[in-house]
Amino acid sequence: MKKVLLIVGVVVLVIGVAGTLFVMKTQESLNQLVKQPISDVDLENVENGTYDGSYSAFPVSVTVKVTVEDHAITAIVITKHDNGQGKPAEAIVEEVIDHQSLEVDVMSGATYSSKVILLAIRDALVP
Repeated sequence: MKKVLLIVGVVVLVIGVAGTLFVMKTQESLNQLVKQPISDVDLENVENGTYDGSYSAFPVSVTVKVTVEDHAITAIVITKHDNGQGKPAEAIVEEVIDHQSLEVDVMSGATYSSKVILLAIRDALVP
């Protein structure tokens, strides 16, 4: 009986340590994301077309299609957004189109997803 309790105790300890490390690594990744600056794109250097972009910062992952016509962003379609609770961040694409810039405010309550969406758009437009 003592062996069984010892084995169960070791398993619980290992799971606890692994879970703690996972949470710490995830939080570190998200903290770095928030600090990452997003430089704007010079649309004068972007030819007409539809461009694919993606960006991931665990646990958020985004894939986009960005359409440019006459050096202006005319459409942004989010084709994939693994977001947890960041669904409201998808509204940021309208801000980018309205301002023709990546220098827009992130969506309150969805900071991580907002930043990942902006970085995916940048990835699409910058070779």
